[in-house]
Amino acid sequence: MALHRASVVLSRLQFNRVLTARSIFSASRLQSPEGSITHTGQAFDKDDYRAVRYIDREKEVNEKFAIDLVAEEPPTEIDGRSVWCDGGGGALGHPKVYINLDAEGPQPCGYCGLRFVQKHH
Repeated sequence: MALHRASVVLSRLQFNRVLTARSIFSASRLQSPEGSITHTGQAFDKDDYRAVRYIDREKEVNEKFAIDLVAEEPPTEIDGRSVWCDGGGGALGHPKVYINLDAEGPQPCGYCGLRFVQKHH
């Protein structure tokens, strides 16, 4: 029984040693954090300590920013003077807001950015 416990302890020690050696080795192969800039403008210098998160992998940046996708959506024409928007409803939406369409041009929803315009007769 004591021999079994000792082997378990030794295997854990060897496992920890391998992880430590791996992390030191990986840090020496730090890839350049320069690359695509995110929609928030996040970019790190080569000497910045926060670049450690990109060890052995590249920075993944989605080129399709949400604000650009919403801008591609054409304004919805409405017959009335006001409209409500809930962002699609359900758990994926936002609180229901009412939008006055009396002003000229498309009126955006303050939450999701969808635009609505009053249909002229």
